[in-house]
Amino acid sequence: MPLHIPRPLTALLLMAAVLPLAACAGNGDRDRTDASYVARDVNTLYTAAKERLDRGQYTTAAALFDEVERQHPYSVWARRAQLMSAFSYYLAQDHTKSIESARRFLAIHPGNKDAPYALYLISLNYYEQIEDVNRDQSISKQALDSLGELVRRYPETDFAADARLKIDLVRDHLAGKEMEIGRFYQRRQQWLASVLRFRNVVDEYETTTHAPEALMRLTESYMALGIPEEARKAAAVLGANYPGSKWYERAYELVQRNAAPATETAATPGA
Repeated sequence: MPLHIPRPLTALLLMAAVLPLAACAGNGDRDRTDASYVARDVNTLYTAAKERLDRGQYTTAAALFDEVERQHPYSVWARRAQLMSAFSYYLAQDHTKSIESARRFLAIHPGNKDAPYALYLISLNYYEQIEDVNRDQSISKQALDSLGELVRRYPETDFAADARLKIDLVRDHLAGKEMEIGRFYQRRQQWLASVLRFRNVVDEYETTTHAPEALMRLTESYMALGIPEEARKAAAVLGANYPGSKWYERAYELVQRNAAPATETAATPGA
């Protein structure tokens, strides 16, 4: 998924900008582009990190924010630097380090007012890594879990509002993965395996855009398995919930096409 800065995160940049910064350091410090260990006062370090962030040098900025925490661990700046480090790594698309920094902030400051920022950053890092439905979806599940935790713990925040939208998108993505696997099994005529996948979409992702097709595919698979009664039930649910969809039209035609042979067999049980 493309990198973007969600609206709630822009507040973090604004908050960082209004922190009291010391006067600019000398040329040696101002021109330094690495974060190798050199003992510096906290104002100088934080200022240098913020300057790199403003210039778009996100990895260097993150390393300098890490230095703030390392050299001045008990200062109020260290707490802010932890969060800014996570944010800078996120902008640099170093998702692993961003998650590590945000988790460290939550571990040390679980009740801090900026804890929702940290959890939101963790969620975004997972969300940005979601792969196409043809790939493994373990990251998608981690994103869903993290977004869900954010909504549960901080339901009234702007972050939770954005998380709810992303949860719907992730759930639809996961349902798409199940559909992809189910259709694969159908093509191989592995009908029982396909039923399990389509059933999972209907049961676990019933509010997603994939539910109508899943019901139609269930109708097909049940018919192929020789269980017309279950096929008719799936088609009936489809008709009740999505009566005008193309998927219901296909399921209805399939049930009607198989109705006559089923009736004829039932009428002549001794045949």
